[in-house]
Amino acid sequence: MTAAPLTLAPRPDVDHRGFVLVLAGGGYAHRAEHESVDVVAWLSSHGVASGYLDYAIAPERYPTALDQVLTALAELRAGVHGEITGPVAVLGFSAGGHLAGTVLTATDDDVARVQAAAAPGLTVSRPDAAVLCYPVTSLVRTPHVGSRENLLGEHADDAGLASALSTEERVDASTGPAFLWHTADDETVPVSHSLGLAAALGEHGVPYELHVYPTGRHGLGLAPGSGTVEEWTTAALRWLHEQGIGPVQDA
Repeated sequence: MTAAPLTLAPRPDVDHRGFVLVLAGGGYAHRAEHESVDVVAWLSSHGVASGYLDYAIAPERYPTALDQVLTALAELRAGVHGEITGPVAVLGFSAGGHLAGTVLTATDDDVARVQAAAAPGLTVSRPDAAVLCYPVTSLVRTPHVGSRENLLGEHADDAGLASALSTEERVDASTGPAFLWHTADDETVPVSHSLGLAAALGEHGVPYELHVYPTGRHGLGLAPGSGTVEEWTTAALRWLHEQGIGPVQDA
């Protein structure tokens, strides 16, 4: 596995804790700049240390991207990219939200596979929390066909694999807390994706926060000037602070 390039935002000039690893969307075919570059700039401006990962996309297939994110998290926690004190979260949009969700729900087999290939001194584990923005959570129920095909390639018709990589099917009691948001009229990735994952989290007693906004197209990113949905950024910053991520002086 080739390591994915990690671009770090300038560290906040205030005392801070934790780190957010941003995963842009793009249907596993590309990575949207407004869901990476713009997002880490926003986080940095609010005292949150962050960076975005150029994870593998088609023609690379599963599990390359998943393994790259788990490796990047291990490197961040080990101080490979500078000292980090506090929790490490992932924040993903659309297909990047699917990737963030599968990392949040990484199986023991996932962790063992990546650990076996990791550099000495790295400890592979799930992230502490996740922010999932209009995420793909199911590759079976009302699936985003493009994401499924780009991720699985020749195995796109493997129903068992698609189910195993559906975030809502992977949740267990040890899954970390999640913040989810979606718009009710998203025609690309239906709101049922976030609702299904929220239901699974609730069934397993995992803390979560879900925001469903009345209207807004898919792929809004930070959603500037988009009405009510723009409020997700304020809600997410508060939630990250509750997880121990962000400026220390706000405590």
